[in-house]
Amino acid sequence: MLPKLPTIEDADPRGVKVLVRVDFNVPLDTEGNILDDSRIKAHVPTVEALLERDCAVVLVSHQSRPGEDGFTQLKPHSEVLSKYLGREVRFVEDVIGPAAIDEIRKLKQGEVLLLDNVRFVSEELIEAPPDVHARSFLVRRLAPLFDLFVFDAFATAHRSQPSIVGFPLVLKSVVGHLMKREVDALRKILDADYKPRVFVLGGAKVSDTLKIVENLIKNRLADRILTTGLVALVFHAARGGIVSEHVLKVLEERGLLSLVPRARRILLSGAPIDVPLDYVVLRNDGTVDECPASNITGRPMDIGTYTIHMYSELMKDSKLIVMRGPAGYLEDPRFRSGSEALISSALRSDAFLIIGGGHLGALVGNTTKEKMHISTGGGALLMALAGEELPAIKALVESARKFFNWS
Repeated sequence: MLPKLPTIEDADPRGVKVLVRVDFNVPLDTEGNILDDSRIKAHVPTVEALLERDCAVVLVSHQSRPGEDGFTQLKPHSEVLSKYLGREVRFVEDVIGPAAIDEIRKLKQGEVLLLDNVRFVSEELIEAPPDVHARSFLVRRLAPLFDLFVFDAFATAHRSQPSIVGFPLVLKSVVGHLMKREVDALRKILDADYKPRVFVLGGAKVSDTLKIVENLIKNRLADRILTTGLVALVFHAARGGIVSEHVLKVLEERGLLSLVPRARRILLSGAPIDVPLDYVVLRNDGTVDECPASNITGRPMDIGTYTIHMYSELMKDSKLIVMRGPAGYLEDPRFRSGSEALISSALRSDAFLIIGGGHLGALVGNTTKEKMHISTGGGALLMALAGEELPAIKALVESARKFFNWS
């Protein structure tokens, strides 16, 4: 699932021109101001490693997609990166046209250039095999200008688009520091030394999470799976017995009742799945209370005190903890306690902690732990945990065979 990939250190580029696929797809406000620049900051080590080798560095990224909020130019992104690098990051309002090509050709060693939103090029929106994208105009126009391609955008690794899978087939390619950290963290899930392994899975993407659970069970990668959020409610209903009308109403509103038989099959396979024993509920009169899972008297919005204690105890002696999806409705401060408490318990443990970014990553904030990795990739992480092949990794493996003679 996760083969060894060439790194910047393997190629050790010196004074060459390098194209780097980064992921600067950040949240923006209605006026186009960047709300969270953590994704931009995450790529700084890769850019610095190339600058230390006197490379001329050209960055390519997307921002949102046509027709959606945030689909805009990347000039603000270049200004943020300039701040973190402590040097100017030039920006060109072009991707593959004459202006971009001219700027790339003029770029000197030790300089950094950011191309505009790669999704301004319509080819970038097409999903196709790497050999098709290797013949795209995007790749054919840019590839001859570079000596090396660095893939550092783990959050896009589940896409099969030109800037992701096309360049590795025509250019010597390696992974950047961020991509290497992501793959190394995922590799720990397969490492027998990291047992027992506890997965804390919640959030609203129930069908996707069931895929993850099925893969974990099939490959015996999980010792315990602690469910929260809507995922837990589906498994709660799958266990049978008396299911509260409030639970059934939530599942019906979200169109999740059809997933209950699938969750039941998982339980009947002997999967080590735990469901909450109590919930924080919101009643019709607006009051908030805790009640046992056997007698839910309101809309379940978070896990309860007893469940927090039980899950924390199960995490205490684990060697690896993977957390994906919040335990409650984080948009309301009254229902953040479960997620915050579980993260706190995981941080106190001696386990290596992998957090699936997004809402949970934001809750961690500036808290640090030596054995911790906060992933930058939602869809890519999901696909990897579900046991599916990541197109970017497949293309990089093929590139390693071609340019490094790796078997």
